[in-house]
Amino acid sequence: MRQERFKMEREGLVEEGQEVEISERSAVTGQYTYLVEPSIAMSGIYRTGQRIRSDKGIIRKIEKTEKGFYLLVEVPE
Repeated sequence: MRQERFKMEREGLVEEGQEVEISERSAVTGQYTYLVEPSIAMSGIYRTGQRIRSDKGIIRKIEKTEKGFYLLVEVPE
């Protein structure tokens, strides 16, 4: 298992412990981004060797910061 961080703009869309679907967006450059569906939160940029291989995850924590909300999502390796 590994934990990944996703940026969420609005509060109250998901809850801790909830299973979510993750979709991959790729570019020709070998860089990937991920969405918690349906477009709830977005990841940073990942290189090919860092890709998230699973299409599901569990929200372990929702963090509120000055810059917005972040989801810590646990995904199987």
